[in-house]
Amino acid sequence: MTFPWLTLVGLLPIAGSLLVLVLGGRGGKAVALCVALADLVLGVAIWPMDSLAERHSWIGAIGAWYALDADGMTKLLVLLTVILVPIVLLAEWHVGDGRVPGRKAGRLVETDGVLPPRWSTEAFMALALMLEGFTLYVFMASDLLLFYIFFEATLIPMYFLVAGWGGPGRTGAALKFLLYSLLGGLVLLAGVIGMYALSAGRGAPSLLTSDLTGLPMSTGTERWLFAAFFIAFAIKAPMVPVHTWLPDTAEQARPGASSLLVATLDKIGTFGMIRFCLAFFPGASTWATPFVLTLAVISILYGAFMAIGAKNLLRLVAYTSVSHFGFMVLGIFSFTTASLTGSIFYMLGHGFSAAAMFLVVGFLADRRGSALVADFGGAQKLVPVLAGVFLVSGLATLGLPGLANFAGEYLIMSGAWSRHLVFVAVAVVATVLAAVYVMLAYQRVFTGPVTEASEKHMTRDLNGRERAVIAPLIVLMLFFGLVPKPALDLVAPTAQQAMVHVSASDPAPSVSNGGK
Repeated sequence: MTFPWLTLVGLLPIAGSLLVLVLGGRGGKAVALCVALADLVLGVAIWPMDSLAERHSWIGAIGAWYALDADGMTKLLVLLTVILVPIVLLAEWHVGDGRVPGRKAGRLVETDGVLPPRWSTEAFMALALMLEGFTLYVFMASDLLLFYIFFEATLIPMYFLVAGWGGPGRTGAALKFLLYSLLGGLVLLAGVIGMYALSAGRGAPSLLTSDLTGLPMSTGTERWLFAAFFIAFAIKAPMVPVHTWLPDTAEQARPGASSLLVATLDKIGTFGMIRFCLAFFPGASTWATPFVLTLAVISILYGAFMAIGAKNLLRLVAYTSVSHFGFMVLGIFSFTTASLTGSIFYMLGHGFSAAAMFLVVGFLADRRGSALVADFGGAQKLVPVLAGVFLVSGLATLGLPGLANFAGEYLIMSGAWSRHLVFVAVAVVATVLAAVYVMLAYQRVFTGPVTEASEKHMTRDLNGRERAVIAPLIVLMLFFGLVPKPALDLVAPTAQQAMVHVSASDPAPSVSNGGK
């Protein structure tokens, strides 16, 4: 029996979260960071490993297994998760201290629309570690029931992360997030039960994803089950029109919580579409392609236009993510090797750029006491380093060549172009709109004359801890932007396998005869 590396990767942060809760203020923060860094080492260590599969009988009567596995896509998302969690912990190092920027620590009063924290910093870190462990299990699970259990379990720490820290509307935002997620989970449960019924009907029930792939079913059954899975994943992604929970949540939650939500947790949606929708329901996936691509393009354009008009920087970042998830879905349902590979890689690049944007905006909001665009002006002259990292993060978001989002976005559009020209042509407009919302935000916040409010509040640039938070994200965005090949090679087999599931082949290239 091989060493259970995947179990260790998922279980370590869960155990660490319990230890942090027990320790509390007696070194809890340091323990949380050490646990997150240890899991980072493990997540990097499994990158080159083969034969990581774990399988143990769990509930034999229904064919449920404790089964974990890691293909290229899983390894990439595991890497993203274990990298971001210690960064978020460091960014939110004082989130529960009762500190108000520019004021003495310990004053638990509402100031500039920010409510005092409900719980301690250690509680925030424990919940973040718990979320990390549950999310990792979601990505690694190769049993459908195990996947569903952890899919639902992620809601618990995320709800409390939103409700415990943030703005005055955090309770309502957390409830909205929970209701949307529970709706998606309920629909997914119906799909899981349906898959079990089909498996049991063959005489040997099994919930292993390998046994459920290619399971015979009628056309009508396949389409209904596809709808159940797709709706759940569309809510998680999020896609228009089931996206409205994200801007509200991002506006009210702490930037660290929003980073974990958008950069890692929401990837479950696009992950699930590839892992389950394409594998379990290839015929229905092909049948639904025009509808799904239409929703994807609407999400792309809607998110971009809403980002341009956003008056709150946190909502702006949330809307950009709606647009980016639309690109991912466009690539998934274009059914080309290039577009699928690009979508998977885009999950990684978007994770780093979205986290960077949320955290940078958080640093701005902590200084100003507000995330409203109108409350800034001329900040570049006062905080030049902060202005620079905002610009770099924004350029990564819009897909500038040399940064991580570019390769994924390019592969999606180039791969989809050969099969869905009209959809890609419309989506290309969003690349122009992305430049508009990023540069317009930079102009309004950082350029022009220094306003009185900015001069009063923007009195310090990034400190050492904040630079330690942002520096790794910028390095990673540059590395995967300039050297995408290792990650692309890692995920290419997953994309090729998805093509096999849907019985698709890449369009043959058209060769010009040179006019003869």
